[in-house]
Amino acid sequence: MFLKKLSGKWLVVASCLVTAVGCGRSASKPEPTVSVAPAIDATESLPTNDATKPEKSMSENGSVEASTVADLGDGQSSTANPEAPTPAREIPETINDEAKLKPVVVTEPNVQRPRGMVWVPGGSFKMGSSGNQEDELPIHEVELDGFWMDATEVTVGEFKRFVDATGYKTLAERKPSREEFVGQVPPEAIAAIKEEMLVPGSICFNPKFDAAAFPKNRRPTPDEIYLVWKYEPGANWRHPDGPKSSMEDRLSHPVTHVSWNDVSEYCKWAGKRLPTEAEWEYASRGGLDAKVYPWGDTREPNGRWMTNIWQGEWPFKNLVQDGFEKTSPVASFEPNAFGLYDMSGNVWEWCQDWYRGDYYGMSPKRNPVGPKTSYDPIEPTIPKRIQRGGSFMCNANYCTGYRVSARMKGDPNTATWHCGFRTVLTPSNYDAFQAAPGALIGKANAVAQPANP
Repeated sequence: MFLKKLSGKWLVVASCLVTAVGCGRSASKPEPTVSVAPAIDATESLPTNDATKPEKSMSENGSVEASTVADLGDGQSSTANPEAPTPAREIPETINDEAKLKPVVVTEPNVQRPRGMVWVPGGSFKMGSSGNQEDELPIHEVELDGFWMDATEVTVGEFKRFVDATGYKTLAERKPSREEFVGQVPPEAIAAIKEEMLVPGSICFNPKFDAAAFPKNRRPTPDEIYLVWKYEPGANWRHPDGPKSSMEDRLSHPVTHVSWNDVSEYCKWAGKRLPTEAEWEYASRGGLDAKVYPWGDTREPNGRWMTNIWQGEWPFKNLVQDGFEKTSPVASFEPNAFGLYDMSGNVWEWCQDWYRGDYYGMSPKRNPVGPKTSYDPIEPTIPKRIQRGGSFMCNANYCTGYRVSARMKGDPNTATWHCGFRTVLTPSNYDAFQAAPGALIGKANAVAQPANP
């Protein structure tokens, strides 16, 4: 829901109702505490780590996370809110003795490769960056077993296969209710929601935002960020820009307007899961340690755009120098050394982990699965999941989320026009994957060659 605080009163902005900025839609009334064991789908388990044990509800001082600016593509770490409660600091779980003794899985198993996936060999890398983003510190060594990862983001066409087979309706296709916001926004804001505003929809960019009210030579506040976004009735994965748009010419584009909960349902059906944040960053680097981008340290080597992002001053003017104003067909740019496309830009990608800005200081070395609780001081009452990779809305003057180390977070009950996902599979879950109703095995069609060689 988009809320704006004017004259000390919370008002609902007429065109913006649900998700992504400040609060997302929940399936049920949110509790003041959250059970935060990493959600493992029915067919694919997370890497071996005691942190995957079921976790009790968090303490009253609240390890729940949030982000207002970040949900919309900030890609920057947040400044702590002095009024927010200080979260309980976790004691990291250690990896069990069996996992410590097992060597890292490097070689791809001799089985039929899952369709559309590439093998990411196991190994170690330095996770994080030495820049000025606090939640990317400290740089720490991570050791991962090998896994398969989708070569591209899940496309509209592939998500349609899931919906056609199951009849699933995404968050953006369902009518919201006032009860979904209880506990997340003030009661007076909930009471102000008009019945005619309770319609299915999702978050889109607002090209008609008040440019005069948006700051130019400084970082915008969360309230100012609201200006460039709108709740678009009728927007969903079938209609990415609103009810008058269509998916038919975007079947090869990444699917968007899908919440974390939506993509988790797809994962169950496909027999796979979302990557952990560590798996995602390791895969994105493609074997290049301590580099800024999947291809190196120069954003535009020899003047060539390597990714679909915003060129020009955001949000005023997009020069479209990379050839794409919005999403681009997957594999429109060169892959990294692992054969993975769009690990920088195009759309943000959901990951399995909860978000905590201080997690890197307590992360285990082997196969980390993220914290057991989520916390972001900007919105401490809303739990958030990790997003990675940046999007076509990322830019040099505001968001540099297209860096391999950049961290983002989003409400699991949020859908936007610039966030999608890709999946992973580990060898230990290959048999379960084969039995999944949506599993695809073996070669069918090759990944398209980059459109911008």
